[in-house]
Amino acid sequence: MQKLNTQAEWMMRAQAVLPAGGFGNFDPGIIIAKGQGSRVWDEDGNEYVDYLIGSGPMLLGHGHPEVMEAVLEQLPKGMTFFANNTKGIELAEAICEAVPCCEQVRFVASGGEADMYAIRLARAYTGRDKILKFEGGYHGMSAEAQMSLAPAKQVNFPQAVPDSAGIPQDVADQMVIAPFNDLEAVATLMSETPDIAAIIVEPLQRIIPATPGFLQGLRDLCDRHGVLLIFDEIVTGFRLAYGGAQEKYGVVPDICTLGKIIGGGFPLAALGASAEIMRHFDKDAIGDDKWLMQLGTLSGNPVAAAAGLKTMEVLRRAGTYDTLRAHGATLQKMQSDALGHAGIAHRICGDETLFDLYFTDAACRDYRTAKHADPQMNTRYNTSLRRHGVFKSPGKLYPSLALTDQDFELTKNAVEAAVLALTDGGSARPD
Repeated sequence: MQKLNTQAEWMMRAQAVLPAGGFGNFDPGIIIAKGQGSRVWDEDGNEYVDYLIGSGPMLLGHGHPEVMEAVLEQLPKGMTFFANNTKGIELAEAICEAVPCCEQVRFVASGGEADMYAIRLARAYTGRDKILKFEGGYHGMSAEAQMSLAPAKQVNFPQAVPDSAGIPQDVADQMVIAPFNDLEAVATLMSETPDIAAIIVEPLQRIIPATPGFLQGLRDLCDRHGVLLIFDEIVTGFRLAYGGAQEKYGVVPDICTLGKIIGGGFPLAALGASAEIMRHFDKDAIGDDKWLMQLGTLSGNPVAAAAGLKTMEVLRRAGTYDTLRAHGATLQKMQSDALGHAGIAHRICGDETLFDLYFTDAACRDYRTAKHADPQMNTRYNTSLRRHGVFKSPGKLYPSLALTDQDFELTKNAVEAAVLALTDGGSARPD
């Protein structure tokens, strides 16, 4: 029996009601029908090993039975309340126990919202306005975050370049842009700009690792200048380690933001800091003038909190992160071996828990150096991977704990076919 709605038909329907035919997140040319474990299926029934995993949240894989059980237990008790609930309180306790900088947290619905409030909190606490961020650093969709995220042209630091229409010039005037992994440049900018409230940084910037000593150097500079350090751990939290980048690198920020994994696949994020800094969310404690108003219809949603709690419980089990890192190392090696054997210049960039490759022989240290010598090679490589059953972003690969030996074998075959596509154009999907 012919399927009533093919993927092509769904794309036509999307074009009529969605700008550019999509949600703005990912390639609108694929419509995902379902996910289970390490796999997803599109509306035409094509099956893929999933290395996108919802852009990070599904670290345990899709439909993990224990997470599903926790969600199904909560659903008949209530889906949302706009009020305190026990699951949200328990999740806050678990986060504060796990994350070094967090004595208290506030919940929001998305990582971008958490980053926006973190910036506002730093300004409220310090009484200063300017924020230092790094070129290429991603911190959501706020006006501040959309400064020099992906500038098409190079300008002199610390000038901010808006990446979106609709942002007033005075927002750019409050942003100080620095090159990632250049501690000397940061030190100079901080000396020349006395009214900086905070530095916001991804400890792993997209997939670019911080060089040894860089994060500690930021910590030291912030302490010297009375500036707050914000770690955007939306991606790295509970991925690089159970305590996130703070645990892995041994550097504790003043404020951090968390998302993706703590919601177990549901919309939930948080920001956390010391009780002293978080007092700005308590009007009775801080007073009208210094109070930071924050609320959200779905903040602390009990279903999301239940999913997050169970996900975190699974992650605490012995050997979990060893397994995740082993999966990542396997995926890195199979690609590097295949590309190296073919004589194709490349760099694996990132951490075993989150990485990708650049088609270049240059070191990847910051936004301006982490790029492909020939971007078309990356397009051809990723197109071939998808044709051979591998689903991933063109710029990131997220390993998950759900991966199996069969997944690695399929991926290895897909990688070999993609390398062949780069060398002689062969890219046909096998039967």
